[in-house]
Amino acid sequence: MDLNLAVLIDGDNIPSAYVKEMMEEIAKYGNPTIKRIYGDWTNPRLGKWKNVLLENAITPIQQYGYTQGKNATDSAMIIDAMDILYTGKVNGFCIVSSDSDFTRLATRLREAGMQVFGIGERKTPNPFIVACDKFIYIEILKGRSEEDSSDPVNETPAAKNVVDKITPKALRLIATTIDDVADDDGWAFLGDVGSLLQKKQPNFDSRNYGFQKLTPLINSIPHFEIERREDSKGRKKLIYVKIKEKNTSKPKK
Repeated sequence: MDLNLAVLIDGDNIPSAYVKEMMEEIAKYGNPTIKRIYGDWTNPRLGKWKNVLLENAITPIQQYGYTQGKNATDSAMIIDAMDILYTGKVNGFCIVSSDSDFTRLATRLREAGMQVFGIGERKTPNPFIVACDKFIYIEILKGRSEEDSSDPVNETPAAKNVVDKITPKALRLIATTIDDVADDDGWAFLGDVGSLLQKKQPNFDSRNYGFQKLTPLINSIPHFEIERREDSKGRKKLIYVKIKEKNTSKPKK
């Protein structure tokens, strides 16, 4: 069942150019039943937002900056989030901001059983990122490849040039996660690997490395091998991954 999501956007902290891609991304995780953006709409700096609000049915919330140097927008978003939480009308929240001030809010919402998705720029401080169930960098939404692979095991043309972005730290994370869910023969169901990766590191996303899906990312790394298996009914292929025998130890620095 789809989650009903409250989407709360920090208009002072997110560029308006990403709205279309951002709303398409949010739709993957649930139904955005509440969509609000917060800011001082008397400020000319927010003028570009006004052109996209009607197109995306986002409700602007006026918040004056009462004191210079203090961000009243953050406080308004936090108060509204708690009000929405207690209505019981949503199952999750999407907080769109690159501001670490929302770290405690994300933590509190998760304590209440809410799914919390974060969207922000790469400059977002790590405490806010890890406070979310999943965090998406807004830059990868704008830079999304137009062309997807028809075969989920093959890499896309765009990805071929960015395999070198995969760091030793990312390799170790993937390898240890495969180990964590692997059977006695070392094979791990890729769906389980992806779920655990997300729990370990909320901002882990194959698109950060130029791949639309986890499968082609894993397939591009020489340390791992992939195997397709039919399910018990023979209706679909299940993808399993294993650390190659000659690389049974974790990738080193």
